[in-house]
Amino acid sequence: MAWGMAMAEGVAARAVAVEILTGILGEGRMLEEVQDLDLPPADRARALRLAASVLRWVEPVDKVLDRHLRKSPPLAVRNVLRLAVVERALGAPAHGVVNAAVEIVRVSKRTAHLAGLVNAVLRALPEADVLGGLPAQKLPRWLRQPLVHGWGREVVTAIEAVQAGEPPLDLTLRPGFPAPDGELLPTGSLRLTGAGQVSTLPGYATGGWWVQDAAAAMPARMLGARAGERVLDLCAAPGGKTLQLAAAGAEVVALDISGPRMARLEANLARTGLQATLVVADALQWQPDAPFDAILLDAPCSATGTIRRHPDLPFVKDGSEVAGLATLQAALIDRALGWLKPGGRLVFATCSLLAEEGEAQLVAALARHPGLTEERPALAGVEEAWWTPEGGLRLRPDYWAEKGGMDGFFMARLRKK
Repeated sequence: MAWGMAMAEGVAARAVAVEILTGILGEGRMLEEVQDLDLPPADRARALRLAASVLRWVEPVDKVLDRHLRKSPPLAVRNVLRLAVVERALGAPAHGVVNAAVEIVRVSKRTAHLAGLVNAVLRALPEADVLGGLPAQKLPRWLRQPLVHGWGREVVTAIEAVQAGEPPLDLTLRPGFPAPDGELLPTGSLRLTGAGQVSTLPGYATGGWWVQDAAAAMPARMLGARAGERVLDLCAAPGGKTLQLAAAGAEVVALDISGPRMARLEANLARTGLQATLVVADALQWQPDAPFDAILLDAPCSATGTIRRHPDLPFVKDGSEVAGLATLQAALIDRALGWLKPGGRLVFATCSLLAEEGEAQLVAALARHPGLTEERPALAGVEEAWWTPEGGLRLRPDYWAEKGGMDGFFMARLRKK
């Protein structure tokens, strides 16, 4: 529906945010699958931002709403109420929030009869501190349980607190190029808060930087590609690591199974003027024509370390895919090691919080390949406590919590015999 034609200014983005929420919470669709929105760019960005904010607070918001509901309304109406509560918690004026919610419900014949209920529930909310100091939304049980077992409840609660907030925007910089104002992080990334439209920021048009979470920038730094080296970026899309390797002067081959995702990498190469050979293929079937000095394997995983940026994941995943992904990761490690020159190095990385996709993969790889050794390269900004006993680097969302946290990653550098 063309919401902009049917509703007052400012309401269309809210209505689309409700549609997005219903697609995720009712149909199990990923956020990236519901982004084909019939809205102007500013409204589209607002709709996505509102939907993401609600996803970060579904559990506490429902506790507030259930105090005022005798029975649960249809999902679409509950999502209207959820959005209104979150907007109030973010400081939006109550009058505008209530009016918009009522208008969204009234526009559909299926929900129009509940406009009075929506009005009454929202007007019953307190004027201030709408969420009443409720704790942050918990991770789903299938994920929370192993994390509590591994790190303790205090750490997991801290991770959940970070994931409840909108994450800042991190950039990977190229020396000598213009860049926006921001906080330079200890690892070298630049962190922006309230960045707005990315393409309008200083240095974007000249290719001086690209968007990349500070944690996601670390595997390429761990690999330490040098000018003239032949380097493979395996499972490369959307391409931030390829850009890092190319900017270091390496001869990069970037491989990924997804053509559409590789198109984004191609566009970023064009914007930055960097060079790489792009290959769309299945890594389990593809064979290179010559071995590599170094390989960066950012393997497919559960993506549980990226919930702060992808708050839909806890609602559309149940952990059933993890065992299959772990098997795939091991196969990719073995295959990549066969493509290395003697003495070559491999960085294995996953954006997962689960040990079976990280620490356990390192232990198993060392056991499968006699002579393979792990290395701990010097990395700026990395604290000693982040290294694991096995020799890998474990990054968690609660690290730098006061700065907005970071994505969860595991990575390790391996040297071939």
